[in-house]
Amino acid sequence: MEETWLQHPCARILLLLLSLAVVYGQTSTPAPAHKPCSFYSKRSCEECLKNVSCLWCTTNNSCLDYPVKTILPPSSVCPLSDARWGACWINFEALIIAMSVVAGAILLGITICCCYCCYCRKSSSAGRLEAEEETLILEREKRKQESLQRKNERTIKHNEIRKKYGLLQDMDHPYSKFEE
Repeated sequence: MEETWLQHPCARILLLLLSLAVVYGQTSTPAPAHKPCSFYSKRSCEECLKNVSCLWCTTNNSCLDYPVKTILPPSSVCPLSDARWGACWINFEALIIAMSVVAGAILLGITICCCYCCYCRKSSSAGRLEAEEETLILEREKRKQESLQRKNERTIKHNEIRKKYGLLQDMDHPYSKFEE
């Protein structure tokens, strides 16, 4: 029976991770009414970060528009150790490190899982091939023995018929018929 790609353990894990990502992405709360990020300056970090497009800088307690053209906010806008995005209790530098560690762990886990699954599949198929090969050898030997047994039975039967009609020659003296 052939295995479909959905029955493979690695495919199941990947589908689980993708579904969790989709569910997590759908359950996030929508942003409140759009006010410019500068409106929340000199207020609190929590108010600023309710809008995901805002960045809180602790050095001057300012709420800034996140610089979307660059992946990381440049130090001219706000130093990474003082920038807050997503949560007020963690600085942007620690957030980047934590996210990269988690992403690396996930990639390492997926790689190990795939390698392990491939190794298991390879070893199980190698074991299955060896077992099939052994059964083929045993069947071949069995057929050979049966063939020899049938050949001996035919020889005995033919010799009995020859003996009955006097056609059986003495095998000890192959030239005995020339002596008569």
